[in-house]
Amino acid sequence: MTMLPRVTIAMPAFNEEHYIETCIASVQAQDYPAELIEILVADGRSTDRTREILARLAEADPRIKMIDNPAKLQAAGLGLLVKAASGDIIVRMDVHCEYAPDYVRRCVDTLEKTGADNVGGAQRAKAKTPFQRALCAALESPLGVGGAKYRSAAAEGFVDTVFLGAFRRDVFETVGLWDPAAITNEDSELNQRILESGGQIYLSKDIIVSYFPRDSFKSLATQYFRYGRGRARTLLKLGKAPTLRPFIPFLTVSGAAMTLVVPLLWPLAPAVFATYALATGAEAVRVGRSLGLGGIATVWRVFPVLHASHAAGFAAGLWQYLRTPDWPAEPERVAPRKAQLRAV
Repeated sequence: MTMLPRVTIAMPAFNEEHYIETCIASVQAQDYPAELIEILVADGRSTDRTREILARLAEADPRIKMIDNPAKLQAAGLGLLVKAASGDIIVRMDVHCEYAPDYVRRCVDTLEKTGADNVGGAQRAKAKTPFQRALCAALESPLGVGGAKYRSAAAEGFVDTVFLGAFRRDVFETVGLWDPAAITNEDSELNQRILESGGQIYLSKDIIVSYFPRDSFKSLATQYFRYGRGRARTLLKLGKAPTLRPFIPFLTVSGAAMTLVVPLLWPLAPAVFATYALATGAEAVRVGRSLGLGGIATVWRVFPVLHASHAAGFAAGLWQYLRTPDWPAEPERVAPRKAQLRAV
């Protein structure tokens, strides 16, 4: 009988009083042996009832432990969780997600079967409001996310990144932890380092997790601006990217903007913007036809918000981090477990 590995659930949190209990319950409902799971939460010094709720849950379930995250950033908290972890497998979870009861087991099985260093499932968007339904439709389109495999529930195979992820602990001994100063894009940056070290990342359609996307144009624009800025930081830090996909919005918006600011290109502007409007309009009809005319119109408006905000964030990131890079020369690595035991 094969012995199953011990698993650490690594969950960053900040002001999650409305979601933390439901998320912890989904972990407690996993069909993986309960005695082989520990639940670590890095709290970024929440100002609501998150810590109170965690204390109550930990009193009832000793597997739950809260770790203080003074930096407040998710990436910094994740690093603290790995350092404190006793598991051989680190399963990274977000509070605002719904996990299938076999999520942990599927992650462990996929790591074993594929030999990959990190495995995960598709980023399945789930809607509660009409705007979220329109956004989910847009995110299913190649025009929305550039054909990213981790957005497809049917995709399977080795990829450049996955949603969240389950890692062998020794990855953090060789590649290092998440960049603690990263505000966004910390997962993609870590995955790129895994690939560059010769490691592998696997996307499985059997690993099922859903998340709820933003619920307004304003929050969506803010999110994608931050994504774009994080992408620029990663590019400048690592000097390259595994795919051209992150640059497409920036190149598209920059090209369109050039037709407005360069007099020689003014005659091309009407054709460029008409082509963009027709292409996004046709795609809105294709992916949003089940939502009715109002839904299609919302999907059509989502596309330029995604593209323009991501492009603006990317440009802002290039400007900011070319002048003031804020990353360490080398990533922090955790000590091998045997070395830790010897030290004790």
